[in-house]
Amino acid sequence: MPNKVITIQSDLDIVAARMAARDMAKSMGFGAIDQARIATAISELARNIYLYAGEGTVTVSEIQQGLRKGLQVVCEDQGPGIEDISLVMQDGYTTSKGMGMGMPGAKRLMDEFEIESIVGEGTKITCRKWKRP
Repeated sequence: MPNKVITIQSDLDIVAARMAARDMAKSMGFGAIDQARIATAISELARNIYLYAGEGTVTVSEIQQGLRKGLQVVCEDQGPGIEDISLVMQDGYTTSKGMGMGMPGAKRLMDEFEIESIVGEGTKITCRKWKRP
């Protein structure tokens, strides 16, 4: 299945990113619980793009590492960047007064989670969920 790139510019795009990831996970044979985990993590990350950068992209792709198959999500923006990554990764930290689970919650839902951010240039978050054997 080819990569799916969703441009995030509105609330509807957040829904589209969730659906694209869930559809790909389902077609790859992920169980319902992992499909929900992936969709929830993407929802949080895509919402952050929309809230803090205004626009960006979510790219969903199938990956393989040896015999393991997984789904990779890359969320990128050219927004303000994250000044203190360790701060935003603390449970309970919020800048939007939202009830979302935040970045730590998104990280917990995925198997791998990496953040690259440069203040004034943007942020790239790569996360992966591996299919259980």
